[in-house]
This record gives sequence, C-alpha cells and structure tokens, in this order.
Amino acid sequence: MINYLKNWNIIRILRLVMGIFIIIQGVMYNQWIFVILGGLFSLLPLLNAGCGASGCSVPKQRNKKL
Repeated sequence: MINYLKNWNIIRILRLVMGIFIIIQGVMYNQWIFVILGGLFSLLPLLNAGCGASGCSVPKQRNKKL
C-alpha cells in the first residue's frame, strides 16, 4: 500500500477530488449521468490512467547527424 501512495502527486489528488465532487453533486441534484461521469473521473486517477501532467506527450527526437 505504501508503494502505491508514493506515485501520487498534487494533480492526481486534485483529479480524484474533482471526480468525487462531481459524484456528490450528481447525487444531490438527482443527475445520474453526472454520477456516472464522476465515477469515471474518479477511477482514472485511482488506476493512474489517462493524460495528466503531460503524460500523453510525445518525446522529442534529437536530430541525428549523418
């Protein structure tokens, strides 16, 4: 469990908090589509999936001299 928590950064925590907030708001206003979307947004940081903090950027290739 400790190793799992070492990879967390502020952006990942913020994404989880925002997902939980969307779930709570969806339940309060009986908007079940928001509950589903909030569940999805909460699942992504838990599984460390998706693009966050330039996670989907393409690495730069250096020019090779011939």
